[in-house]
Amino acid sequence: MVRMRFPSPNKLLSLLLSFVIICNIARCETKSSCNQKDKQILVSFKHGVIDPSGMLSTWSNSKEDCCEWNGVRCDIHGRVTDINLSCNTYDNKTHCLSGELHLSLFELEFLKYLDLSDNDFKSMVLPLDGQNMSSVNTRRRSGNFSNVVHLDLSYNENLVVDDLRWLLRLSSSLEYLNLNSLNLHKQTEWLQILTMLPSLSKLRLINCSLESASSSLQYANFTLLNSLDLSFNDFSSELPIWLFNLTSLSYLILSHNRFHGQIPETLLNLRNLHALNLAQNMLSGKIPNWLGQLGGLNGLDLSMNLFTSSIPTTLGNLSSLTELNVNSNNLTGSLPESLGKLSNLERLYVKQNPLLSGVVSNRHFSKLSKLQGLGLGSPTFVFNFDFHWIPPFKLQHLDLEYADLKLLPWLYTHKSLITLKIENSFFKEDSQEIFWSLANTCYYISLSDNIMSWDMSNVVLNSEIVELERNGLSGSLPKLTSNVRAFLINDNNLSGSLSSLLCQNRTEQSDLNYLDVSGNNLSGELTECWGNWKSLIHVDLGKNNLTGIIPHSMGTLSNLLSLHIYDNKLHGEIPMSLKYFQRLVIVNLGRNKFSGNISNWIGQDVKVVQLRSNEFSGDIPLQICQLSSLLVLDLANNRLTGTIPHCLGNFTTMISNKTLESDEFKITIKFESAVVAIRIDVPLLAKGSDLYYYEYMCVMDFSNNRLSGRIPLEISSLTALQSLNLSQNQLMGTIPQEIGNMKALESLDFSNNTLSGEIPQTMSALSFLEVLNLSFNNFRGQIPLGTQLQSFSNLSYMGNPELCGIPLGEKCNHDGACGDGETKWMEKEEEESEVMQWFYMGMGVGFATCFWIVFGTLLFKRTWRHAYFNFLYDVKDWFMMQRWF
Repeated sequence: MVRMRFPSPNKLLSLLLSFVIICNIARCETKSSCNQKDKQILVSFKHGVIDPSGMLSTWSNSKEDCCEWNGVRCDIHGRVTDINLSCNTYDNKTHCLSGELHLSLFELEFLKYLDLSDNDFKSMVLPLDGQNMSSVNTRRRSGNFSNVVHLDLSYNENLVVDDLRWLLRLSSSLEYLNLNSLNLHKQTEWLQILTMLPSLSKLRLINCSLESASSSLQYANFTLLNSLDLSFNDFSSELPIWLFNLTSLSYLILSHNRFHGQIPETLLNLRNLHALNLAQNMLSGKIPNWLGQLGGLNGLDLSMNLFTSSIPTTLGNLSSLTELNVNSNNLTGSLPESLGKLSNLERLYVKQNPLLSGVVSNRHFSKLSKLQGLGLGSPTFVFNFDFHWIPPFKLQHLDLEYADLKLLPWLYTHKSLITLKIENSFFKEDSQEIFWSLANTCYYISLSDNIMSWDMSNVVLNSEIVELERNGLSGSLPKLTSNVRAFLINDNNLSGSLSSLLCQNRTEQSDLNYLDVSGNNLSGELTECWGNWKSLIHVDLGKNNLTGIIPHSMGTLSNLLSLHIYDNKLHGEIPMSLKYFQRLVIVNLGRNKFSGNISNWIGQDVKVVQLRSNEFSGDIPLQICQLSSLLVLDLANNRLTGTIPHCLGNFTTMISNKTLESDEFKITIKFESAVVAIRIDVPLLAKGSDLYYYEYMCVMDFSNNRLSGRIPLEISSLTALQSLNLSQNQLMGTIPQEIGNMKALESLDFSNNTLSGEIPQTMSALSFLEVLNLSFNNFRGQIPLGTQLQSFSNLSYMGNPELCGIPLGEKCNHDGACGDGETKWMEKEEEESEVMQWFYMGMGVGFATCFWIVFGTLLFKRTWRHAYFNFLYDVKDWFMMQRWF
């Protein structure tokens, strides 16, 4: 019998490794360098690109093999298959690729993967054979089509796409298409074009300014489409019919639009649907009972709509459901106990439905063992939890409102909490110590609008983000550990000085980025301890009782982006040490007693300058015109003199704000696990009201100063300006005719000056104007005809005696002067006749008075009478002698 001998396992392993190594060596030796045609296409693409950070520095002829260029991958034959030049940035794209996005890259025959996302391309350039898209059929026959499977151009926010038909080059292969945040508002036929991509399985068109959803279209040829995201667009129709014929669809995201009407029952056609997100629309009616038949649903988000009636009990049949969100509707009834059967549920949000009522108890949650996120609250909920109940779940995220925490003892058993948010709730006085012990284990804590008049003097906070707004908290400022990155404790009743927070003894360097203690009763000086907090990028000390001067140590905050010290009692000149704020974007020093000249300490990138209601004097410095990114320039209520600079036309952002990266004032803080964008409120006196603005608004306010001279012509070039106030100065001359170019104006105030001449006819074209005040000047002539200018009350024009027309009562003659011509002539004649009557009456009275003075004297005084007659005889003798001689 022959016995087979096999090598030992160790020998087999060694043999296998040797074989793999030899194969790899052979593969490397046979791998070709990059194809020259592909190389020339890449070089051609680079020529139109602006590359401020050198991302394409390796793309040069000095490095022969383009397969080793940054972002490029090739196959073993040296043909380019993957290009990944994503910038991967959050909010600052100054280092990203810009310029022309040249689609010649599609000429790379073996290209499968192309990612140019998160850059700042301005325009799209088609290759020569793609200029005339009518030749698509010709190219299809010749096979001149790219093989790209994955295409991502998302988040090139400044890229306006005039035509999507270039995508037809990819029709045979494209499976993944992401055009998020590209401007597609001109694309009325986007759907018809995209349905010609038969292989498409994932389509993402988030925030593309799309308006037409082709709601009446019955069918769309997306036979393989698995995932569709059309959120954050401008659709305003009912839910399109064609959506519910996409039977292969698993993920449908339509949130943040203006879809209205009810959810159609044809949604049941989508039997493969795993996720449905209809949040933040205008959908109404009942939440359908038949939704409980979509047994494959994992996620259902109906929040922020207009749904009424009760939450269907049939939702308890969705056994696969992991997320349910019905926040912010008009739902009534009680919370169904059937939701407690959803054993796979991980996130449940039932907040901001003020008409929801009934008892909420542990029976609603007894089987939710996988629950990680819970949002719960209604003014009429009655919490009835067993005092010793221990939840079967371990929450990571808890969001409560209208809760009495003494009725929720199980809250303190959740030691795994990451985020804790509680609003409009009641806290017991004696629960402070145990609560802060729980809160300090959280990454994020937000308590706002609660009843919790706790003394914070001895509290030490440890969470990375702490928001304690509008709670009635008292005492001095709490202590912060080095873990805290954002601390907001505004609009409470805190007292004492900043020193209790800023001058605490520290053993570790602080990483605090965001500090807001505004709206309290803090007093004392600003302290010299700012050197301990060099990581700060936002400081808000507004609306307190702080005194003294700005200390030089604040100049050490070189990372500062936003500084707010408004509504205090600070004085003195602004120290030149603040010139180190080179990154400053927002500065608000308004409503203090600062004095001196407006110096050149303001950084070049500043967008908001608010210095109103101080005692600044001197001229408006010409250096301020170098701040080309300005959105708000508020110098009102000071003692400024001189003329308005002619260089205001340098404010390029006020000429066109399309270059803005965002439409909100916000500060972005980057953490290891997340990026948090905190929105900043900017108090502005605009449109005649003192309001807080979160979105960008272009404002210029020089009112209530001592400025003289003319309104510079250059100011009319600021076509993105929304509010202009030059009132209560000593300006003279006329309003520039070019003011009609300022189409974005919503508020205009030139009152209380010495302006003259006629109101320009071009002002009638200011169709967005909501507030107008031209009162108390020397304007004359007719108010220009136009629906906008006639819509204001006469208060907008009062105090201009030579002004006429609607809405004033004064009629204009044919020359545009005040009053009717004939009426004025008659009034003048009557006036002259009356003067002449008084003149003749005066003559009569004067003659009678003089006569009786002379005659009475001669009658009663003999010596005067004799002298008078002797004078007459002498005159007679002189006359006779002249006659004869």
